Amino acid sequence: MKRRGQRGLTLVELIVAFTIMLLLSGMAVPLARYRVRRDKERELRLALREIRTAIDKYKDACDANLLGPAELGTECYPKDLDVLVEGVKAAGAVDKKFKFLRRIPVDPMTNSPEWGKRSVQDDADSQAWGGQNVFDVYTKTYERAPDGNPYSEW
Repeated sequence: MKRRGQRGLTLVELIVAFTIMLLLSGMAVPLARYRVRRDKERELRLALREIRTAIDKYKDACDANLLGPAELGTECYPKDLDVLVEGVKAAGAVDKKFKFLRRIPVDPMTNSPEWGKRSVQDDADSQAWGGQNVFDVYTKTYERAPDGNPYSEW
């Protein structure tokens, strides 16, 4: 029973309000985690596409003899990812360079610019890089996507 001029909540009202807030926050946390994971997956797809497109452009330019003679054993693929950023001298030109990436994207799963690499000579699902060239890249995380596939197989 409230007296005149008294303000505030009763203990029951406080417990009910606290319980409702607890339930709402309990539902929000998993949704936030799900969204963070989805954002990382989207960033991973974009970064992989960017690097793979740069590797393909390098291969096309090398096959068209725009980059000069290819190093032995590289099969016209870049020797490492830094070549895509630093650029390669154009064939027959003194001061012209072809650059394929502005920077190496950061792997959103590991927060590192280090990517797993595969060369043409490596197996398609190899986790070890032979070092001859860079044919493909993958994330080094051991996490799995919601469908059960490892992110390293994307």
